[in-house]
Amino acid sequence: MSKEWKICLPLYKIIYSVCFIVLLPLVRGITGETEIGITLQTAIGILAFVFCGDTYECEYTGKRWEVFSLRPHKYQVKAVRRRLLVEMVYVYLLSIIGYGLFYWQRPRMENISSIRLFIQYLPAAAVSVAFWCCLSVVLSGVLHSMMAGIGGSFVIWLILNSTTGDQILGKWNVFAYTFRNTDNPADYSWLCGTVVAMILAAAMIAALSWVIKMRRNHSRKGV
Repeated sequence: MSKEWKICLPLYKIIYSVCFIVLLPLVRGITGETEIGITLQTAIGILAFVFCGDTYECEYTGKRWEVFSLRPHKYQVKAVRRRLLVEMVYVYLLSIIGYGLFYWQRPRMENISSIRLFIQYLPAAAVSVAFWCCLSVVLSGVLHSMMAGIGGSFVIWLILNSTTGDQILGKWNVFAYTFRNTDNPADYSWLCGTVVAMILAAAMIAALSWVIKMRRNHSRKGV
């Protein structure tokens, strides 16, 4: 696992991801505590799909593709899944740190405890990170391009994080937590969207075996 950390967490990715999470509270103003989770869930989605877009491509950029391609298919699938897990954990930890950094703005206290708000944020952020990380990896594999995978993820992000997306999908939206009724702390209908995102993320992780096989076959044809 330590080897996977070195491969999927190079210094440049750590630098830009830390800068992102530190600068976000400096440039995105909020007034109340409920806005922290709303701001972070959408922003961390962008970081997640950009950060994970090269999970498979790193074999090319790191000039390890020739060796990696000789490995059995099962090894390749396990390696990519391990790297994806490492990346998801890393981005999730950054999202938790980012939550605390927003308090430098001294946001207005709401009619719900700060601890309860934070506890609500934890599962929403975890599932959101998993969904966007997996989507980026799968799209990059299917489209045979890291940039196409990131671009496709961004288009989906724009659609889901829009008024239209909220109106059409409602509580089933991946961003249902963001669009929830913050004036009603007892409303947990946003969990429906969290469950949907969790199921989709699990399905995409399961589909990685097929995606990697397809990508490998495409690479061989291009040789």
